[in-house]
Amino acid sequence: MSRHRASDSGDDTTIIPAVPPQPAPDATVLLPKIGSDTTDPRPETTVPLGTVKPIPAKVSGRAVATDETMILGVILPAPPPVFYDDSKPRDRWSGDPVPPPVKAIKRRDGYQSIHAEYTRASIGNRIRTGLRGAGEVMITFGLIVLLFAAYEVWGKTAIIESHQSEYAHQLDELWNTDPTVVGPTPSAAPSGAPVKAGPNLANVIARLYIPRMGKNWVVVQGVTPADIRYAPGHYPKSAMPGQDGNFAVAGHRIRAIFWDLDLLKPDDKIIVETKSTWYIYKVVMSRAVLPTQVEVVQPVPPGMNPGKLITLTTCNPKFDNYQRLIVHGEYVYQLPRSAGRPIELGG
Repeated sequence: MSRHRASDSGDDTTIIPAVPPQPAPDATVLLPKIGSDTTDPRPETTVPLGTVKPIPAKVSGRAVATDETMILGVILPAPPPVFYDDSKPRDRWSGDPVPPPVKAIKRRDGYQSIHAEYTRASIGNRIRTGLRGAGEVMITFGLIVLLFAAYEVWGKTAIIESHQSEYAHQLDELWNTDPTVVGPTPSAAPSGAPVKAGPNLANVIARLYIPRMGKNWVVVQGVTPADIRYAPGHYPKSAMPGQDGNFAVAGHRIRAIFWDLDLLKPDDKIIVETKSTWYIYKVVMSRAVLPTQVEVVQPVPPGMNPGKLITLTTCNPKFDNYQRLIVHGEYVYQLPRSAGRPIELGG
């Protein structure tokens, strides 16, 4: 019986088939695969507002630290949820509860603000405080000036108009009194009873009209501050209306009296009403002079011709008195008061 012989007499394994080498097993094939999904695979539980709810855990793209048992495919349970109260404010970055505000810190000598370090007195703070105080003082002063200006414009106007009505009543009473009629003798007042002083009828002398300004006033006698407080005043040593000479009248530069006297132009009319006659004058010239130039109220002012003249004086400029505004006029004609109002006044 013949024996099978191997091709190589030195290799006894030639009768066993050769097994090819196998690659080494990869140890990572048992680890769970980390995907790109960054959301928590666990379902989120909806909790009504005002109740506590867990904070859902987030899974980042980075590898999560695991226990070595995860190599064997065992996944540990999720950590317990974190609960917080929605009614309390939380820090926007860390999520931690915001501590209650602390407004003062107790010191040895009392309490001190927690912002004392930032609000302590310094040169800059003192300067800012001083500027703030100065600004408030200036604002207050400006308001006072505005209130005073409003009083000068509207308050004084109402007061002067009230006094002018009283002067007009006195003037009508004076002109309507017949000196030839003797009235009953007033009975003596009881002993100790107060005597009421009547109106000073001798102080009102005429009415003055300026159609250009749309104004008219009762003229009083005298040019002292008390005389011309509520009305134009007649210079006592100057001529009376309609007489040869200069009928000179002074008035304050306020809105209720001679405020717009600078608007008068040559040939504008100035009318004076007395008990019996209307006297019509026309403007000849206007000029500004110093307060010491009193010759403007003389019987014949500089630059004027002798005759029946009228002169109006007031302060200049407005809101000041270092000059005098002078308006000169000359007589044009006269009209009996019984004939009605002159045509310049719509008669």
